[in-house]
Amino acid sequence: MEGSMEDVRSTLLVQELAGMRSKAVPRQYIVQQEDQPTIAATASVPIVDLGRLSQPDGDANEAVKLRQAMESWGLFMVTNHGIEDALMDNVMNVSREFFQQHLGEKQKYTNLIDGKHFQLEGYGNDQVKSDTQILDWLDRLYLKVDPADERNLSVWPKHPESFRDVLDEFLIKCDGVKNSLLPSMAKLLKLNEDYFVRQFSDRPTTIARFNYYPQCPRPDLVYGMKPHSDATILTILMVDNDVGGLQVLKDGVWYDVPTKPHTLLINLGDHMEIMSNGIFKSSVHRVMTNPEKERISVVLFYFMNLEKEIEPALELIDERHPARYKRVKIMDYLAGLFEHFLQGTRVIDTVKI
Repeated sequence: MEGSMEDVRSTLLVQELAGMRSKAVPRQYIVQQEDQPTIAATASVPIVDLGRLSQPDGDANEAVKLRQAMESWGLFMVTNHGIEDALMDNVMNVSREFFQQHLGEKQKYTNLIDGKHFQLEGYGNDQVKSDTQILDWLDRLYLKVDPADERNLSVWPKHPESFRDVLDEFLIKCDGVKNSLLPSMAKLLKLNEDYFVRQFSDRPTTIARFNYYPQCPRPDLVYGMKPHSDATILTILMVDNDVGGLQVLKDGVWYDVPTKPHTLLINLGDHMEIMSNGIFKSSVHRVMTNPEKERISVVLFYFMNLEKEIEPALELIDERHPARYKRVKIMDYLAGLFEHFLQGTRVIDTVKI
């Protein structure tokens, strides 16, 4: 079995590969020796109480934690966010139910048109562009959820039956979390409180991504997801209550991000780093595999209107603080994202001045 497993082509979904129970993995998943996973350090990722932060006068302690998170980590955990535990559990349950269905049912929502033409939306893997591409150990369901009139409902699961209603309720709640955080972020930069909120006023785009990481027999050789940063203003992430794996890079050191039931994780994206003129940091993160347990995460990516251009806020630029990034159209930025991801580089480096 091991020999045949190493020759399996990348047409199989990772969940199928994991089900073969081999002790080997296909060579397309094995990262180069210098990039292979290493043991991460442990540290206290900042935790922000959103209820306190959002009080009319704000909470100085929470604002300090938020600033530290945004200037050094690019990532923080949020408690007291107003989303009911039961709803968060329901989102994870319908996600797990979807991935646990037999393959034929999931393939109704495939991201391959006619079995070969890749589209971003739908169920499957990321695009495979070459035989030398190193693949990530996950399957995913990728849905455009906003603008609502641009939803491609043909790739929205009908089973479990509650999937769509649960997702819609979760989207509304997470939008509230985003809109609570953005004014506090603007105030830290001494910008108008509605500066970032206004960026979302004209048909913004939101993507939901459901990630399924099966057990992997060689976590020492394979990534669940390669190191990268998000091309968003911010990303809201709900991680598995029990199974860790997410790691964040800070000052050249990888740190484990702890699991904490019913908290949300906020990743700052590249667009926030650009608009803050580098004061806030976009987080570089990766996902490790687990030999014994599957892992699920649900991610909401928040983009502005793709036709918009972004640049450092003019209020943050003066003689002592020149612009550190060029103006760039969001659609153009996203166009180069996947190629850079494959190469282990970052698009944001191409717009630095």
